[in-house]
Amino acid sequence: MTLRALLLGALLALPLAAQAGPRTCLVVGVSDGDTITARCGPAGSYEQVKVRFNGIDAPEKRQPFGQRSKEALSDLVYMKDAQLDCGKVDRYGRSVCKVMVSPTSAPNGAKTLDAGLAMVTVGMAWWYRAYAKEQTPQERGQYEFAEFEAKAKHVGLWHDAEPVPPWEWRKEDARGEGHARARRLNGVSN
Repeated sequence: MTLRALLLGALLALPLAAQAGPRTCLVVGVSDGDTITARCGPAGSYEQVKVRFNGIDAPEKRQPFGQRSKEALSDLVYMKDAQLDCGKVDRYGRSVCKVMVSPTSAPNGAKTLDAGLAMVTVGMAWWYRAYAKEQTPQERGQYEFAEFEAKAKHVGLWHDAEPVPPWEWRKEDARGEGHARARRLNGVSN
């Protein structure tokens, strides 16, 4: 095996967050409104990577708007090349990345659409303030404004009178309260 092949193999084995600079990868799966699976690298020697979006938190699958959030993200990124700019790996081993894609209006154009910001803009995700320090000041301002506008216009999850943020939902779910709340919000009696 050549030195070049060994170096390439070592580079591909590193998590995306440990590699310098953004990478372009094909989105091959959407788990929910803030998590995707991407295939990075050349055909035949690609690496499949689980990616958590930086700056957003989307409704859980069983939570109101969970399925709609997943569908909205699929419409934005599924089977598209995405530029992944990853800063860390989370406790579940997912690369935490800013995800940029070409807008639908220019599918072969530059990757200028921040998919996370788009999800907040259409009311399919919350700006994840707990991790705002991981964003640039400009990104924080954009995400905060997008959430404010979505909430003011009552779009997406903001259509509900009292949408429950996913971080609170997960706490309730851990205590067994999340399912009962979902049934109440969806008009199903216990």
